[in-house]
Amino acid sequence: MTTLTANCPECDATLTLIDVVVGEIVVCPDCGVDLEVTSLDPVTVEVAPMEQEDWGE
Repeated sequence: MTTLTANCPECDATLTLIDVVVGEIVVCPDCGVDLEVTSLDPVTVEVAPMEQEDWGE
C-alpha cells in the first residue's frame, strides 16, 4: 500500500492518497471539490474538469 500526500488547490487542505494512479478522481474531504491526480512524482492534483452532459446532439 502506497500512501502519498498532496494539497488541495482550492482550499489547501492536506489530502492523504492511498494507492492512487494518474488520472484517478479523488474528492477533497474539506471542500468537496473533485480533483484529478495528474502526477505521482511529485504528487500533484488539479481540479477535475467538469464533464459536459451529452444530450444526444
